[in-house]
Amino acid sequence: MRVIRKYANRRLYDTQQSRYVTLEDLRRLILDEEPFRVEDAKSGEDLTRTILLSIIIEQEQADGEAEVFSNDLLAQFIRVYDMAQPLPLARYLEQGTQLMLEQQKRMQDQWQQAMRHSPMELMREMAEENMRFWQQAIGQGQPGKPESKEKKASQEKKGKDDGKTS
Repeated sequence: MRVIRKYANRRLYDTQQSRYVTLEDLRRLILDEEPFRVEDAKSGEDLTRTILLSIIIEQEQADGEAEVFSNDLLAQFIRVYDMAQPLPLARYLEQGTQLMLEQQKRMQDQWQQAMRHSPMELMREMAEENMRFWQQAIGQGQPGKPESKEKKASQEKKGKDDGKTS
């Protein structure tokens, strides 16, 4: 697991690559599904969760149209923390999000599969097959190119037939 150290000056240092990184660099690690742990450089305390929340906040603020957490949803989360017996919300959200991501991936795969078999793609594939066929057909009649067994047999038979008639 990659270790990222957070220093007092708020800088993040990737110990594997020996360089300072940004929250955007860590976001890319997440998208690449590369596990990492962020720890305080002095105490060794695990700060991964805090950094992940910072990445979410940065994304929420970066693009107003890509908001995931509405004000109402955030207010509901705060109410959950104040409950006497908090709901097992984390597990529910993890499972629901995982299901949603799997369904999204399946939909994208199906869409790509459908697009692969579009009329234009089908025409392109047929044109390529025709090209290969004609290249092979034309190539067999040229000197230095191997001829098919059927053509050789046909020529040998023709030669024998020609020899019988003379």
